[in-house]
Amino acid sequence: MTMPGSSSGTQRWLRLGAVLAILAVLGSFAGVWLAREVGARGPLYCIGQAGELWNGVAPLPPGFQPECPQSSSYRAEVRAGDTRVEQYRVEGWQPRALIAAMTAGGYLQLTDEPIGPGNYAAFLGRAGVPEVQYLANREGDTTLITLSGRP
Repeated sequence: MTMPGSSSGTQRWLRLGAVLAILAVLGSFAGVWLAREVGARGPLYCIGQAGELWNGVAPLPPGFQPECPQSSSYRAEVRAGDTRVEQYRVEGWQPRALIAAMTAGGYLQLTDEPIGPGNYAAFLGRAGVPEVQYLANREGDTTLITLSGRP
């Protein structure tokens, strides 16, 4: 049996303390990793700020339901920070419904392309440089608007 003041008892306490410190650091890293993974796998993994359009450019107008692409490649690109993508669904065929909010947030509409029945595309940017691709697709009685670009 080791006496509390002995050298081997002190060494055991130091080793135990070191092991606990290492476990605490590893647990912290695991918590951060888990939070990021759960967020990247959640249904709204692509929405940076709830209630905001394009990660804070403007408030999301009423009547829009946020969504994210189900594609695992999109999830991986968003998680890696290679791309940003946001999707919003609204009732009826409203292909240009979010253009005004984006322009109010400082973006200019650079193109305006009705690309066939139920499909619309535009590029938005600042200072004349295309930064955001805006796509609208009719899906039944709703419009799905997808914004994508570099983060």
